[in-house]
Parts: sequence; C-alpha cells; structure tokens
Amino acid sequence: MDEHNSYSDITPEIIRLAKMSEEAGVIDTELFTKYDVKRGLRDLNGKGVLAGLTNISDVRATKMVDGKSVPCDGRLFYRGYEVNDLVAGFHKDGRFGYEEVTYLLLFNKLPNKEELAEFEKLLIYYRSLPTSFVRDIIMKAPSKDMMNTLARSILTLYSYDDRADDVSLPNVLRQCLQLISLCPMLTIYGYQAYSHYHDGNSLFIHQPLAEGSMAENILHILRPDSKFTPLEARILDICMILHMEHGGGNNSSFTTHVVTSSLTDTYSVMAAAIGSLKGPRHGGANIKVIQMFEDMKAEVKDWADEDEVAHYLDRLLNREAFDHAGLIYGVGHAVYSKSDPRAIVLKSFVEKLSVEKGLHKEFELYNLVEKLAPKVIAGERQMYKGVSVNVDFYSGFVYKMLGLPTELFTPIFAIARMVGWSAHRMEELANNGKIIRPAYKTICEDRDYVPLSDR
Repeated sequence: MDEHNSYSDITPEIIRLAKMSEEAGVIDTELFTKYDVKRGLRDLNGKGVLAGLTNISDVRATKMVDGKSVPCDGRLFYRGYEVNDLVAGFHKDGRFGYEEVTYLLLFNKLPNKEELAEFEKLLIYYRSLPTSFVRDIIMKAPSKDMMNTLARSILTLYSYDDRADDVSLPNVLRQCLQLISLCPMLTIYGYQAYSHYHDGNSLFIHQPLAEGSMAENILHILRPDSKFTPLEARILDICMILHMEHGGGNNSSFTTHVVTSSLTDTYSVMAAAIGSLKGPRHGGANIKVIQMFEDMKAEVKDWADEDEVAHYLDRLLNREAFDHAGLIYGVGHAVYSKSDPRAIVLKSFVEKLSVEKGLHKEFELYNLVEKLAPKVIAGERQMYKGVSVNVDFYSGFVYKMLGLPTELFTPIFAIARMVGWSAHRMEELANNGKIIRPAYKTICEDRDYVPLSDR
C-alpha cells in the first residue's frame, strides 16, 4: 500500500476537519450543572444514577450512621454471598473455586457436589473449537491487541452457530457456556500466533486439558512446557473469581444490558462488552500499574525509604514522573473509598507467591506504596471521598509473577468477566425489559436552511 494512502494516515485535511468536529462537539460545562446532568451517570460523590435492578452482585462502600451515608470498608457480594467468604470456603478445602462461583452467578445457588461435578464436565465438554478454526481464523491476520483478537474471534463464531440469532434462554445459556469455556483458547492461541509471526518466537498450540480447572487449563495452554505449581494455579483461580463480576453499573456490564436490550445475538453482545473492557479507563489499568512500578524501581534508589518513595508519588501527581498523566495507577476507585475488598483478598496470596518467586522485596515496595499513596493524594487533591488501592494494584504484579505477557493482562480480565456478562445477559432477557434508551437534552438552536449558492 502506498505510504500516502494507508489506513493509519492522518492527513492535514483530517486534522483540519477533526478540529471542526471538536469545536462542534464541545459543550459549555456550566450547562451540565444548569440542567442537573449527571456526567458519567454519577454525582460528585461518585454515586451512580439508578438505571436498573439486579440480583447478581452488589458493591457496598458506604453505611448509614445517624441518618447519613458515610464511607466504610468496601464489600463485594455475589448473589448475596460475600466474596471473601466464598474464597475462604474453597481455599480451606483446598479446591479451585472458579467453576463453583460461575455456577453461583449463573443460577443463583451454590452447587452441591454432584451438581458441581456435572457442571465442571459441561464446561470441559465445551473446550472445543470448531474444526480448523485455529488455522483458518486465529492464525490469519493476527492482531497485536489480544482484546481485538478475542472480539474478532467471538464475532466469527457467529458464523459457526446454526442458532446464532435465537435469543431463547436455553440457547443463550448454551452460547454463554461455550464462550466461557472457549475464551482462554481464543485469547492465548491468538497471542501465540502474534508472538510467532511478529516476534519470531516458537509457536505452541497445546490442546486444552481434558480435565482440571479453568486456571490450570490457562497455564497449560499458555506455557511452552505446560508446567505450573499448585500455588500458581490457585492464585490465578482467585484472580479470576475476583474479576468475574462487579455490580450491574460497571461500564462493560452496563454495555451488556444495553446491547442485550436490543435483542441482538450473544456474539455481538459479548464483542461489545469486550470493546468496553478494552478501554484503559476500565480494564487496562493493571498494565499501567506494572509500567509505573518499573519506572519507580528505576527512579527510587532505596525501595524501603518512605521519604524517597513518597517523593516519587508526589512527582507522579504533579506530572513530573512516568507518563506525566498526574495519576498514581491502581489507587482510587469509582465506588470504593476506604478499601477495595478484592485487593484485600488478593494481597495475602500475592505475598505467598512473591516468596515462591523470590520477589518479596518488590512486594514490600507495593505494600509501602499502598500505605503512602492515599496520604500523598490527600495532601495534593481536593477529595470528595477517600482513596485506597484497587484490585488492579496487585493483579498486574500477580500476572507478572505468573509470567503472563502484558498483552494478556486485560484479556484474562475479560475471560473472567465473561461469566458476569453472561449472568447479566440472561437477567436482561429473563425480565423482557424495554430497549434501554436514556434521554439526552439538545442545546442546539433551530436554524433556517441556507441554499448552497448562498453559503
């Protein structure tokens, strides 16, 4: 293709037109206040506008004290069960929990032994891509972005489904279970293809396990030798459970409800949700955390020196360090203020893995930043609510210790969240609601048409 006629060219004419588009699109911020518009569907305190009801999960970050809502330690519930209780339950028994929690989110009950065993067999049964799909679809035109690869592969599966547009609940459940089981292969095979064709690395395409948990299967198909330790598989299992679901109001789950309400097919819905999660404001934060810490480790001489670490964090906020964005990545959340329960659950397992990997000194640096960051932010910014580290703060460190390439950080999030999206799609269809269509107030003035010759 001619270098002056490529898809990625931004010509002077495009720049000029983009400037016109920007000027046409800017709306006076005072008008949002005048018309009481909740930008981002949230108020100044971060509370979301009530747009629906859900029976799937709940995020709690406040409590009522003397008739007033005050911040409290965050709590996350799946179908009424607190997440830390679920994790403690299967961890105590030495079991993997992903399949059990998937059953809970989809069917609103914890399975007994027989139900869990049958459900695990069903998920394993669906670990099978159509014949030649890897060769004909995944291996051709591999993308450098694995979220793009995952969305494209899911949309392509539509063509292999004779009942793709059937939105009856049994058929949609079948489609959702298939996608839950297939997402690891779609993503990791896509990464292996890109790594081979673009980076010149050896190509490994392992067949999925005929038994074993989702976490074990992911490590099996990812690693050249398919080997992993029990602790590695356990902590990946926990990471995925903590990323499965997070209330109906998060961007990708809300996207799932919006697109499902149009009665489109499951493949289009999940591709839309992936497109939402792909955005750095939603699913890509843990990559930024890792990159920020790599810069921090290079800039800070003594990782245990509180003053030196605090000075670096202050430079981050003042746009003098790392990417000059003025952010401490992994700190703060749209809902949580005092603590993110997912980060608390994950932290104890992170420390164990850091010892196994010989990276405990690096874990201590994360621990120190967790302690100092809220104080540094409070000293620099006007706060409507408190801040604490979120799940992304530690999950990127876990994925790094597991040897996952950064290209797979957000896709692992998507693989886990496919469960939550499936539950929300089923819930939206079960309630047979109206198409979701919020109101936008126009502020443009009426104008008379002017003939082309008079302009």
